[in-house]
Amino acid sequence: MKNIFSILFLGACFCFTADVQAQIKTPAASPSAKLEASVGLTTVNLDYSRPSKNGRKIFGELVPYDVMWRTGANKNSIITFSDDVMIGGSEVKKGSYAVFSKPSKASWEVYFYSDTENWGTPEKWDETKVAAKVTVAPLQVSNNETFTLNLANVTNESCHLEILWDNVLVPVKIEVPTDKKVSANITQVMAGPSAGDYYNAARYYREAKKDLKQALAWMNKSIEMGNDKFWVLRQKSLIEADMGDYKAAIATANLSLAKAKEAANNDYIKMNMDSIGAWSKK
Repeated sequence: MKNIFSILFLGACFCFTADVQAQIKTPAASPSAKLEASVGLTTVNLDYSRPSKNGRKIFGELVPYDVMWRTGANKNSIITFSDDVMIGGSEVKKGSYAVFSKPSKASWEVYFYSDTENWGTPEKWDETKVAAKVTVAPLQVSNNETFTLNLANVTNESCHLEILWDNVLVPVKIEVPTDKKVSANITQVMAGPSAGDYYNAARYYREAKKDLKQALAWMNKSIEMGNDKFWVLRQKSLIEADMGDYKAAIATANLSLAKAKEAANNDYIKMNMDSIGAWSKK
């Protein structure tokens, strides 16, 4: 009897192992695709699935006219912007959007929808989630077997999101804020270092044991520009102490201490009090 149970047990294990190992991998019907492109100073990403024609008539049959379409397969086709962009005169905030469309023979409506967690179109369409909507005339092109999203006609200021399948190409212009970003950067750089820049430079010079006189000058410049937070004053007191000017270090530490107490920051309260006590004995 024991042998019979052993045989049955081993047989069950063999069947279970065979079932686990007999997983055959086949290509996905609509394989995934990812694309990243730099448009000026903005990064644009595409993440979508690619169905194929497989002998079917696409627009007007598989994809009906005048009906909202997921614009791809499987989960939503998603486009992501690293900056705010302009699409069809609408400002689209940086982030990710599902691409939906409503094809017709004469024109397509293309939607950028803030809810990207759909398989197919949303059960309930919410107009408040439409970040942008554009109407585009489709172009006739040569046959394309596989659905494709592409970023083309890339310049410093714009690109086109291309929706391509069968013999139809739909280009949607996307404008990026390159000039705004470059102009702001030029203004900032030409205006000189910020208070934070002076603070970071001064702190680095002290920690790297470089020119303390220069570190103090930069720290004073940061404070003159309004950067007089308790942690900034703490760093200034440490520079002064490193230079051997304990009287000045204690005065600055007291300023830091007062601001730390206002902010109820116990760590800086203790550090300042410990330093004042130690420097008072020098």
